[in-house]
Amino acid sequence: MKTDPTVPMSIDEYIAGFPQDVQDKLEKIRSTIKTAAPDAEETISYRMPTFTLKGNLVHFAAFKRHIGFYPTPTATAKFQRELSAYKGAKGSVQFPLDQPIPFALISKVVKFRAKENLERAKARRKK
Repeated sequence: MKTDPTVPMSIDEYIAGFPQDVQDKLEKIRSTIKTAAPDAEETISYRMPTFTLKGNLVHFAAFKRHIGFYPTPTATAKFQRELSAYKGAKGSVQFPLDQPIPFALISKVVKFRAKENLERAKARRKK
């Protein structure tokens, strides 16, 4: 099987493929996620930077006009009011590149997802 050389193998490689202003935003999102969930691990999944903690925690990705943030439908429902200022779908939200990124909100969402994943893992162990 031949692998595509353009597929990033790490979050560092992924971020390096963007202009400096976008790199700065992606690095700040990465740092925000690491601070909110210090035990989470970095990986690439679906060709996007991904953090895992007892399963997928959150994904994020840069596009031409926005940064997509994918915290799952439970998180977008929980933070529906705060996220309503942004375009989004059931488990995703778009942060426009020409507006400030809501890092404090990202932190709150990641902490919620970490707690959710850890509780789900604990419940599975009890079965």
